[in-house]
Amino acid sequence: MGRKCFAEFIGTAVLVTFGCGVAATNGFGAGYVGIALAFGLVIVAMAYSIGNVSGCHVNPAVSLAMLVNKKLTPKEFLGYVVSQFLGALFGAVVLYFIFLGADTPITELGMGTNGFGSASAAGISVVGAFDAELVLTFVFVFAICGVTSKEEFSNIAGLVIGLTLTLVHLLGLPLTGTSVNPARSFGPALVSALTGCSGGALAISQVWLFIVAPLVGSFLAAYCYKLLDSKK
Repeated sequence: MGRKCFAEFIGTAVLVTFGCGVAATNGFGAGYVGIALAFGLVIVAMAYSIGNVSGCHVNPAVSLAMLVNKKLTPKEFLGYVVSQFLGALFGAVVLYFIFLGADTPITELGMGTNGFGSASAAGISVVGAFDAELVLTFVFVFAICGVTSKEEFSNIAGLVIGLTLTLVHLLGLPLTGTSVNPARSFGPALVSALTGCSGGALAISQVWLFIVAPLVGSFLAAYCYKLLDSKK
């Protein structure tokens, strides 16, 4: 259990450092496609690095789906979620120190936090943001449930999951910045607020949505997949 939790900590830290790092800097010209690819490629890299240890959830929403599908015990679920939140915080701190003293500090760039209203590129409302995150997480987790359901899919699972995360980011980035992951949202939001980053106070006040909506979307995805899969 300790190895699994440590793997989840590392994986989530890497996700936040690289994914949110590219989002914060916009890849210095990478745009939405570049940011989407950054998040997707991190998942591919981590899936083939720690997938054999913990399953590479690096996301409380994914762990919730595994709990619903009885692939995690409640004790394992709790350990995974705590490790993921701590990993996200660590990744955000690493990102902060990478840009400490830079010509354009992270306090001006922000940390790739999520938001709605004035914090959304499209200016969507709280209702629109909740709906978007629920649907995006549903699609992401539904794909994970399918590709992890059979042993013969194990060789391609990491690639499929990474590409699906890229897909949901392509739609979600101009809407909410794309969360689909409560830990990924909470870590950067908290560190942004504590360090006085641009938009940090707003991000931490809105982070509740990016915790609740992905969890609801994940639960619905896992439940729907159970209805479709006769073996469950």
